[in-house]
Amino acid sequence: MKVLLTGATGFIGSHVARALVAQGAEIHALVLPQDSFWRIADVAPRLRFHTANFLDVASVARVSEAVRPELCIHLAWYVEPGKYLEAPENRDFLHASIVFARTLARIGCRRFVATGTCFEYDTDRGVLSESSPTRPRTLYASCKLQLFQQLEQVGQETGMEIGWLRFFYQYGPFEDPRRLVPYVIGGVLRGELVKLTPGEQVRDYLHVEDVAGAVCAIVRSNLTGPVNIGSGQPVTVREIALRIGELLGRADLIALGAQPYIPGDPMRIVADNKRLRDGAGWKARFNLDEGLRQTIEWWKIGAYPKS
Repeated sequence: MKVLLTGATGFIGSHVARALVAQGAEIHALVLPQDSFWRIADVAPRLRFHTANFLDVASVARVSEAVRPELCIHLAWYVEPGKYLEAPENRDFLHASIVFARTLARIGCRRFVATGTCFEYDTDRGVLSESSPTRPRTLYASCKLQLFQQLEQVGQETGMEIGWLRFFYQYGPFEDPRRLVPYVIGGVLRGELVKLTPGEQVRDYLHVEDVAGAVCAIVRSNLTGPVNIGSGQPVTVREIALRIGELLGRADLIALGAQPYIPGDPMRIVADNKRLRDGAGWKARFNLDEGLRQTIEWWKIGAYPKS
């Protein structure tokens, strides 16, 4: 199977690349000139790299025509923590992604699987299935939903199969240290007070290796349209933070209530993942406790680059 993969050097993409390598796929990775390869150093010799700025649609078209993949997994997007939700780059990636999909359809790509977000939904609903109403509240979520709608049109016009991955929350090795789980782990490992909200937000966290497994299961399946990628298991931010503190023997460093809630932050987001389980035959390998233990051990090694 010849696969064109974007976003291979990112948090989720690196794990997807590793999972595809394990399955024996021929992987062509579209990467930026400035990309760092530290997350995929172990599998880089088994990937075929093509360098292009994703927003340069002519360059990306040349790569697509040279590779002529059977399958594309499109994970690339602008996701700088603290900036991406309202960043104008979202519109640029929306446009480039539509052109990318049309190019691939024209050259005979059979299946195009791209990434959305749980924030396309009306998050006031709490437990979210693929049939839940949509109500994006940020530019990021709005552009993702627009991309899905445009891709459906491309699929109807060309016959290319369209899969749409709606990610919930992830954690695990190679995550940006500014996100919740590594922020808590890092603070406790340094012996610092970890200042959090009261932590009653209910979330759906899935270990990133299980996320990658879900992506690969969907790719191998006949599923089209939206598929939720989440654990289906509700857990509060408070429970996650305290468990990390307990595993490291320093629960006293978890300062719940030291920060206010973020205005507009949904209090309950949980995936109904029945379509993923039944339609793709997927099952998680990690429960939350096992996943947190493994992630803590990875951070103890200090593998994240210092700059």
